[in-house]
Amino acid sequence: MAVAAIITATSVNAQNGYADTKQEVAVSAGVWSNSDVFNAFEIIASVLVGVTTDNESFLGPVSVEYFYHLKPMIGLGGIAVYGQMSQDFYMLNKKSGKDGDITNCYVTLMPAVKFDWLRKKHFGMYSKLGLGATLRHETIDYIDESKSDHSSSAVHLNWQVSLLGLEAGGTRLRGFMELGMGEQGVGLLGLRYKF
Repeated sequence: MAVAAIITATSVNAQNGYADTKQEVAVSAGVWSNSDVFNAFEIIASVLVGVTTDNESFLGPVSVEYFYHLKPMIGLGGIAVYGQMSQDFYMLNKKSGKDGDITNCYVTLMPAVKFDWLRKKHFGMYSKLGLGATLRHETIDYIDESKSDHSSSAVHLNWQVSLLGLEAGGTRLRGFMELGMGEQGVGLLGLRYKF
């Protein structure tokens, strides 16, 4: 579907010049965000204290971006990222039965700068840097009703460094992929619209 949208946008917007685009919005999905790595270390640490986990499921990181280009090569804007991880936990062992569920939600906001170091009509290469904060909300739900459920929130510093971004498609709508590290992930795919 993304390829069909890019091909359609290329033919529809062929008359539009790329040089007049100053703003852009993008949506993307990534893998191995900072929060995913943090969760992996927490799972290892919980094993050391006797708690085991199972049935881990991840959603995200899913991102939305906006950039305004002050100059053709430099864009300033922001990135919003959402991620969620849930898992079953066992206080003793799996044979004794599940004790409850743990859910972690992550919402990240980062001011960012984008460097378009190759800007062609249907292709571009760029790098991106974002630095901001993540609100992490953890909920522990016990199956045993005699134990009280627990929830807590914390804010911590977070970042994204995308060393290599490639985009291709029309003058307005493009597909893109990025390689880097941070809260958006070590790799991400998405769609970008320029106007």
